[in-house]
Amino acid sequence: MIPMPPKITLARLKKFGTTFEISVDPDKALLYKKGQLTDLNEVLHADNIFLDAKKGMVAPHAEIEKVFKTTDPLKIADIIIKEGEIQFTAEHRAQEREQKIKKIVYLIHKQAIDARTGFPIPLERIEAALQQAKIHLDENKPVEEQLDAVITKLRPLLPIKIEQKRMSINIPSQYAGKAQSVLRSMGIQKEDWKSDGSWEVTIEVPAGLLQESIDKINGITKGQAVVKML
Repeated sequence: MIPMPPKITLARLKKFGTTFEISVDPDKALLYKKGQLTDLNEVLHADNIFLDAKKGMVAPHAEIEKVFKTTDPLKIADIIIKEGEIQFTAEHRAQEREQKIKKIVYLIHKQAIDARTGFPIPLERIEAALQQAKIHLDENKPVEEQLDAVITKLRPLLPIKIEQKRMSINIPSQYAGKAQSVLRSMGIQKEDWKSDGSWEVTIEVPAGLLQESIDKINGITKGQAVVKML
């Protein structure tokens, strides 16, 4: 048997009644599963294929070959990660939850204002309201997709207002192609291609993200975009 450290993250796959396990880096395993990382050597902590990784029980070569039709550990690891599930440690799940909470607090702070004062809501106040409302984020969904639901739950505790700012932006022709993906991700309300090849769009962004959005546009166009508030 091969001894394993007490805290490990496993990728696990059950085939033909037998469960096969590999020890992985949790974050990199997720990236690999999503196709955002291609080097399995960065993902694996060991080349062994286990029946029970925590007990160090290595799967017999004959059984591995029978099930996977190969004994190549990288090919088998690829199958396990892509077709199986990643078993996170309690510590890693706690870290993920903490990061999601911090992100949702930051998003609310950036996008919302206090309806009574017109000023951004302090981070500490948002954190306290999240605890008071006993809000639990879905670990399987991006934070951005949960923002509206969280704000709805916080409204009885906080005078939250999402103020929107509309602006017209004229992008010179030489930067129009590069700017399209960024501006479309912000949500275009109206667009018009001018006779000189420039691209004029109207977008609406949360007030807290206004300057950040303008800076991003200026970065793409080297400051040559014309921005007008509407």
